[in-house]
Amino acid sequence: MITKLDKNASRKKRHARVRAKLSGTAARPRLNVFRSNKHLYAQLIDDMSGTTLASASTMEKDLNLESTSNVEAAKLVGELVAKRAVEKGITAVVFDRGGYLYHGRIQALADAARENGLQF
Repeated sequence: MITKLDKNASRKKRHARVRAKLSGTAARPRLNVFRSNKHLYAQLIDDMSGTTLASASTMEKDLNLESTSNVEAAKLVGELVAKRAVEKGITAVVFDRGGYLYHGRIQALADAARENGLQF
């Protein structure tokens, strides 16, 4: 019998490979992205202390989104996480795409974060 590939298990393997090579510090935190079917989440993580410095997601009420699973929503999340980071004095980050392809919503979030002051 042919078994179907588990896409999430494959993504987790890719993410583990990437995470073995990069980590965030207080000076340059890791911008982690998680994408579900309905929502998108972004966090700035200091891996040395294990703390989240700033975060944003499509679940926030003040974004007033019609659809939470499209490129426009990803752009708004990227802008929001970048603004929150700049408010805390963070300008340089390490981008962790979470094992996802750098395409679509992930790319839109990264581009919006760059346009709003984050460097990676």
